[in-house]
Amino acid sequence: MKELQEFLDYLSYQKNYSKHTVESYSNDIMEFLEYINSENIKMLEITYDDIRFYLMHLSDKKDINSTISRKISALRSFYKYLQHNNLIENNPFTLINLPKKEKKLPRFFFYNELEELFNIPKLTTALGQRDRLILEMLYATGVRVSELVNIKISDISDHTIRILGKGNKERIVRFGDYCDEILKMYLNDGHYKLNASSDYLFLNNNGGQLTDRGVRFILDRVIAKTTIEKKISPHMLRHSFATHLLNEGCDILTVQELLGHESLSATSIYTHVTNDRLKDVYYRTHPRAKK
Repeated sequence: MKELQEFLDYLSYQKNYSKHTVESYSNDIMEFLEYINSENIKMLEITYDDIRFYLMHLSDKKDINSTISRKISALRSFYKYLQHNNLIENNPFTLINLPKKEKKLPRFFFYNELEELFNIPKLTTALGQRDRLILEMLYATGVRVSELVNIKISDISDHTIRILGKGNKERIVRFGDYCDEILKMYLNDGHYKLNASSDYLFLNNNGGQLTDRGVRFILDRVIAKTTIEKKISPHMLRHSFATHLLNEGCDILTVQELLGHESLSATSIYTHVTNDRLKDVYYRTHPRAKK
């Protein structure tokens, strides 16, 4: 569909959205277009009632609130684009209130789990060095996977990395000695063997730039070799980074800056995790906490 493709191009080339985000928008909008097509509703003639019935449809599918909110937000943006280009007069999605999101605490790794993770990749191989560096760098810097795969060697300098984050906003993240040791090993050996001429830090088996999906596949493969049984994702290393910093006394404003969050509210979710830990420690250790 021409209008949808033009909208996706707008997100990619003018808004600089990541490939993953654009793909998510495309999937959500296509799902809606398939629904209205099955109901014989024209895309440019959507009404408020049509959207209400679509919400009921999503609810019947057992979509959770956060998923419904994401889909409606994508459609709201799409119809705003159509309105801006004079293809519709009003955007009916502005009348829709998003459902309340379920409050879910971020899942993170405990220290012993991280140690087990880090010890899985074999440092005697180029891919093993790469996989170990992926784990070390995700945990050392708290960067998103989409930011990690776009790191270039030229972005790295003296324990710091220049990161281009969401909305093309630039920030500097730091990493410590453990990560630096593996980085030097990989640059001098693994990266050279995979593709010495590439400026991208993380490379796939063929020497090309590693993708978000590639990182997820690597982490799944590493986890399969551990005793860890919890459901995992690469984002858990980012959650672990923030949670462990707060546990060790780092102030929340610094964590916000390191994570690249625009608002403090996005970072404050990690304080719930640390507060739970503090409460547990208090009741276990204070002599007069309980009888």
